[in-house]
Amino acid sequence: MISKIKLKDILLTGALVAFVGCSSAPDEQDAELILKNQGAQGLYQDAKNKMKIGNYGAATEALSSLDSRFPFGPLSHQVQLDLIYGYYKTGKTDEGLAIIDRFVRLNPNHSDVDYAIYMRGLTNMEVDRNLFQELIGIDRSDRDPSNSREAFNDFRRLIEKFPNSKYAADAQKRMLHIKSRLAKYEIAIARYYMRREAFVAAANRGRYVIENYYDTKHVQEALEIMVECYDQLNLDDLKDNAMKTLKLNYPNSSFIS
Repeated sequence: MISKIKLKDILLTGALVAFVGCSSAPDEQDAELILKNQGAQGLYQDAKNKMKIGNYGAATEALSSLDSRFPFGPLSHQVQLDLIYGYYKTGKTDEGLAIIDRFVRLNPNHSDVDYAIYMRGLTNMEVDRNLFQELIGIDRSDRDPSNSREAFNDFRRLIEKFPNSKYAADAQKRMLHIKSRLAKYEIAIARYYMRREAFVAAANRGRYVIENYYDTKHVQEALEIMVECYDQLNLDDLKDNAMKTLKLNYPNSSFIS
C-alpha cells in the first residue's frame, strides 16, 4: 500500500513535469497566440515588419489573413495596397491582378488608385517576362504578347487619368519598352510568314510596325521585310516606295545596293 507521503511526492513530481512541459513550448507558438489576441493592428504591424525584412511570403500570408478577417476595418485599404505589392514581389500575379481590380472597382476615388493601376501594369509585365529564357539567352520574341498589351493599356490609362501622378514618368518609359517588345513580336511573325512564302502577310506585318511602332529600333527591319516581300510579289511600285524610305532613314542597310 502506497503511503500518503509517497503519494504526495508522486503527485508533486507529476505537477512539476507538467509545468516543465508547458514551459518548453516553442516560442513561435507563444508569439502566434499573442498576435491573435492583438487584433487587426497587431496583425498588420507584424505583416509590416515581415515586409521590411524582405520576408514577402510570410507578409502576404499575414496580410491575406487580415484582409479576410477584417475586410471593412480602418486598415482595410492599406492592407490591400500592401498586399498588391506583396503579391508582386512573390510572383503571385493572378492573386495580384485580382486584388488590384477589386481595389480599383470599389475605390475609384481613393488617393492611391493611381498606384494600384501602376502596379497592374508592372504585374502584367511580370507575367510576360520569362526569367529562365532571359538567363540562358533564348530569344522568344514570338511568344504571345497579350500581357504586354495589357500592361501598355494599364500605363496609358494611368497617364491619361492621372497625368500628374508620381508614377506617370516611369509608366511612360515602360510604355516605350513595351512598344519595342510588341514591334519585335511583329517582326518575328513576319519572318515566320516569309519562311512559308506567305509574303503578303509578312509585308502587312512590316507595314504594321511602321505605322504603330515608328519610334522603336525595329523600323529598319520592317522596311527591309517589306522590300523583300514586295520584290517576291513583283509589286515594283510598293517595293520602290519602301526602298526610298529605307535609303532615306537607314542608308547603311545591307538591302541598299
